[in-house]
Amino acid sequence: MALARAVHQLYDHPRVLDDPVALRIIGANGAAEIRACRARFDLRLARYLRAFVVVRSRIAEDALAAAVARGVHQYVILGAGLDTFAYRNPYPAAMLRVFEVDHPATQAWKQRSLSAAAIPIPESLTFVPIDFETETLAVRLVEAGFRTDTPAAFSWLGVTVYLSRNAVMDTLRYVAAGLPRGSGIVFDYAVRLATVSFYRRLTARVLMRRVATAGEPWKTFFHPRTLARELEALGFAHLEDLGPDELTARFFEGRADGLEVGRLGHVMSART
Repeated sequence: MALARAVHQLYDHPRVLDDPVALRIIGANGAAEIRACRARFDLRLARYLRAFVVVRSRIAEDALAAAVARGVHQYVILGAGLDTFAYRNPYPAAMLRVFEVDHPATQAWKQRSLSAAAIPIPESLTFVPIDFETETLAVRLVEAGFRTDTPAAFSWLGVTVYLSRNAVMDTLRYVAAGLPRGSGIVFDYAVRLATVSFYRRLTARVLMRRVATAGEPWKTFFHPRTLARELEALGFAHLEDLGPDELTARFFEGRADGLEVGRLGHVMSART
C-alpha cells in the first residue's frame, strides 16, 4: 500500500493525495523499483488498486480535518502499517494527538523503516502495539494515554476485508458506544461479489488469489444498505458511503490519465 501511495506521487497527475513521505518510507530499493518498473504499475489492476488506496486515505484525512475543526483532538489509525500521516501532520501536538495501532512485529518493522529513512518520530505520535489474540483495543489505547472522556477520530483502512464479521462489528461498536458523542471512523470495505459485473468479479478473484497466496485471504463482504442499517443500530447518526460512482465523481472525473477505482470497494465515513 505504501508502494501504491509512492507511485501516485510520481506518475499520477493531478494527485488525489499529497504524500511526500511515501517515497522515503519505502526505502531506496522500493523507490528504485518504482522508477525502473513503470509498466508494472500501469497495469489495469495496479491502477484500480492504487486509485482506491490513495482515495481512501484522502477521505480519512479530509474527515479528520473536519473533526479537528469540530474540536476533536485524538486520531487513532488502526492497522497503521506504513501510513505516513503522523509524519506530515499539519497540526501541533497540543491540537492533535495521533495513536498508531498495529501488531507488535509490524510496528517494530515500521520503526526500523523510519529510522533507516531518517524520518523523525513526532512528539504528537504514540505507538500502540497490540496482539488482538490476547489483548483488547480499549484497554491498550487507555494504557497508551488515550482519553475515553473526549471524542476521537479513527481511520481503519485496508483491514476489514481480512477480519471476521464479528471482529469488524466489535470495533465499530466500540467507537459508537464506548466513546463520547462526536466520535467517528472512516473505513473501507468490499461489497459482495454477486453485486458487481462478471468482468469485475473476475478481476476481484485475481486480487483475492494474490492476497490469499500471501496468507491474507479475504473473509468479510458487506451489502451497503445492510451495513448502513447496522451502523445506525450501533449508534452512528451521520453516514456517508462512497462507492465507485461517487468516488469517481468526486475525485477522478475528467482526468487526462484515466485513473479510476475498481467496482468492489466502498469507503464509509460514520460519526455519532
